[in-house]
Amino acid sequence: MKAMIEIEAVSKQFCLHNQGGAVIPVLSGAQLSVKPGECVALTGSSGAGKSTLMRMIYGNYVTHSGRILIGGLDVAQAEPREILALRRQVLGYVSQFLRVVPRVPTCDVVAEPLLALGVRPDEARERAQTLLERLRIPQRLWQLSPTTFSGGEQQRVNIARGFVHPYPALLLDEPTASLDPVNRETVLCLIEEAKARGAAIVGIFHDAPARARVADREIDVGRFTPGWAA
Repeated sequence: MKAMIEIEAVSKQFCLHNQGGAVIPVLSGAQLSVKPGECVALTGSSGAGKSTLMRMIYGNYVTHSGRILIGGLDVAQAEPREILALRRQVLGYVSQFLRVVPRVPTCDVVAEPLLALGVRPDEARERAQTLLERLRIPQRLWQLSPTTFSGGEQQRVNIARGFVHPYPALLLDEPTASLDPVNRETVLCLIEEAKARGAAIVGIFHDAPARARVADREIDVGRFTPGWAA
């Protein structure tokens, strides 16, 4: 089966302009392949480059060398319009932090990925509400902005937004953080359902039992850190 996500010989470095232009190498020769229906967990110590690699896959960070293929599109070389189209249709991302326009109702925040694809507003909001119910966001909050919610509530809104469209590829950055056991179980079930429908998933899970449950393989990102030795 052909991989949905393919990372080949990827490297990344940061230039610290406020410190005399010092160059900090972060990743070198990173390799990763994820097939449809597979979940690969990124592991490694703090600072190993897990989040950096995740942001490179999403196209937020420039890649200095190598290829990052998502459904055949090389994110490392793609035009901004191509990356935006990829994010609308193919590549979902559940980050640790909810970033939304203030005053937009929660239901519309969750429905937005569907509205961007041309789904009818009533259908998009119905699908959004189904996920909000499943993630136990009280109905009285649906018309309020999630910017005033608790950390756990914001995380659940973020998860609902990330799962409302059946993305063929998903990036999950600590999806069970800040969650109580009941909502954690719901999120793990959502991940398992995404795998069952064929989504290729890359995730960071500091929750070891959650990682053991949903991940098919683990990749130690530390092995791609310059100077790492086996």
